[in-house]
Amino acid sequence: MAKSKALVIVESPSKAKTIGKFLGSNYKVIASVGHIRDLPKSKLGIDIENDFEPQYISIRGKGDVIKAMKAEAKNASKIYLATDNDREGEAISWHIAFLLGIDEKKACRIVFNEITKTAIQKAVKNARQIDLKLVDAQQARRVLDRLVGYQISPLLWRKVRRGLSAGRVQSAALKIICDREKLIKAFIPKEFWNISAVLQGLEKVNSKSFSAKLSEYKGKKIPVDDKISADKILEELKDKAYIVNKVEKKERTRKAYPPFTTSSLQQDASNKLGFQTKKTMQVAQQLYEGVDVKGSGTVGLVTYIRTDSVRISEEAISAAAVYITEKLGEEYLGKNIYTNKKKDVQDAHEAIRPSYIELTPEEIKASLTKDQYNLYKLIWSRFMASQMTAAVYDSVSAEIKNGDYSFRANGSKIKFDGFLRLYVDNTDESDEKMLPQLEEGIELNLVDLLSEQNFTQPPARFTEASLVKDLEEKDIGRPSTYAPIIGTLLERRYIVREKKSLIPTDLGFVVTELLEKYFKEIVDADFTANLEDRLDDIEIKNIDWKEIVRDFHVILKEELVIADAEIEKLVIEDELTGEMCEKCGKPMAKKQGRFGDFIACTGYPECKNTKQIVTKVDAKCPKCGNDIIVRRGKSGRVFYGCNGYPDCDQVFWSKPTDRKCPNCNSIIVEKKTKNTSYACSNSECGYKE
Repeated sequence: MAKSKALVIVESPSKAKTIGKFLGSNYKVIASVGHIRDLPKSKLGIDIENDFEPQYISIRGKGDVIKAMKAEAKNASKIYLATDNDREGEAISWHIAFLLGIDEKKACRIVFNEITKTAIQKAVKNARQIDLKLVDAQQARRVLDRLVGYQISPLLWRKVRRGLSAGRVQSAALKIICDREKLIKAFIPKEFWNISAVLQGLEKVNSKSFSAKLSEYKGKKIPVDDKISADKILEELKDKAYIVNKVEKKERTRKAYPPFTTSSLQQDASNKLGFQTKKTMQVAQQLYEGVDVKGSGTVGLVTYIRTDSVRISEEAISAAAVYITEKLGEEYLGKNIYTNKKKDVQDAHEAIRPSYIELTPEEIKASLTKDQYNLYKLIWSRFMASQMTAAVYDSVSAEIKNGDYSFRANGSKIKFDGFLRLYVDNTDESDEKMLPQLEEGIELNLVDLLSEQNFTQPPARFTEASLVKDLEEKDIGRPSTYAPIIGTLLERRYIVREKKSLIPTDLGFVVTELLEKYFKEIVDADFTANLEDRLDDIEIKNIDWKEIVRDFHVILKEELVIADAEIEKLVIEDELTGEMCEKCGKPMAKKQGRFGDFIACTGYPECKNTKQIVTKVDAKCPKCGNDIIVRRGKSGRVFYGCNGYPDCDQVFWSKPTDRKCPNCNSIIVEKKTKNTSYACSNSECGYKE
């Protein structure tokens, strides 16, 4: 009879493959493929009368997975639950233990921060009980989110429109976006003028010109509000000497950034790589679970990607020190200490870092997709830079007097690159220049005197990166939830994304105003943050999770009754297209759906006629003369095809214009890069402009 093996259960098949390689033939590693038990989708699933007891069921479609898991467990010598090392992972292990009949007090739970041989083998040797405090913290969030979503959302369906939703964190995030848009709309720009002098030394040694900005008049800041004031100042400045009054030289340092947390990774990937938060988490998960690296097999390249901590293990610090000293030199090795701003709720995790320092991005580039390489390079560089010395700048500031007026000029140049050797930030001062040699008391030559009209700018709209930063600073939600929150707001059409900006729709404003009036706690940032702290206290202070749910539900229950009685049915007028339905003759209107806008008959539900919204471009099909319209492929990529499809298969991957190529008479297409350019659609022609 074959010797029974120890069974290890993880969440994903790719993770199972990576871990299986490290544990050897005495272990069988299988995947639960995420959650296997949850609250039912068809009803509230919480027994409010029985002290909010969750009514968990096996997830539909997971029957075969559960059956296979039970069969493997039956013959296993020992069972280890190796789901992710966070609240969600702990809850999944707890549910698996329930289904397999594992005593939750048994040492069956193994956790690790990185998928390496050492970490996995160490975890197996140090198996522990399921942490019920973590489970309760997850249950509290799940139950609160269900109470909000399944009780307020139906109200929105009845009073506003089907398909809407509210959420404990989602609605607070939406209000933040709406509030910013209100500030932008209410903003009144104010005129102001900048005055600067282009100066040059009278001596040859000082012949390099530089710019100095007007800063003070008689020792006080001087506002220049209009052209009349600017012209008056320019007149007074013309005939007086420019004398260097003060020169300050100093050395300035710029410290390295801490390694990534989930939030800072999402922000940096958005700013530097143009990744949406959802994409960042998907690619980071691939790097964590394991990538097939040539010569090494499947390797987990980064540590656990859901963390609020900047802590780093001593082993990782030592490995980085060896690499920096050997590859860059001892002068680059820093002794940086990073501390977490907030209480260490999940400090069992380290910051996000590479699992193997020696696997540099360039070394394994051939084994990675473009997105994997770019994100891995970002993580590897940020971590290594966090262990390096500060960058050092030589900086000079000069005050230049013209009578009662003072000008200020600044300059700097890098003296020692330090951590910038590996990690370049968007705010780096690479374009700053050093001032020429200046001495106090010398007179300067006026090359030019400039005045420039400006207007104050409204606050910027949120991007995904700036929204993530704002949510984290306000302690709303957790970084691991930011991607799905933004996704839900977009899917519900509460916001739209234009380029990188997140803009609330009319529907978003309507829903926010309703929630603000009747469910003020749901959209209040401070209330949401305080509730988040109480939820954290479940695992930190062992508070009864049902106590928090009880307190919250008292408020919610009363507000639901008032809202249902007072809110009148809102009629959001459909935007008529001017077309009539060819099936019933009623007007057609633009509608919003889960997958975008479409056209539908206003006679619904009696008439269910729908159409896609067709966007034409200013070009006719060169094959058949029909219109060319904007289409979208299965991958989401936009292309331009003949409206006569399938009879005509003409396709363009760049936007066609109404112009013809002067060389071959083919259609000219618009190329969108950093700058718009035009080229012939015939690849054999090669005409460009």
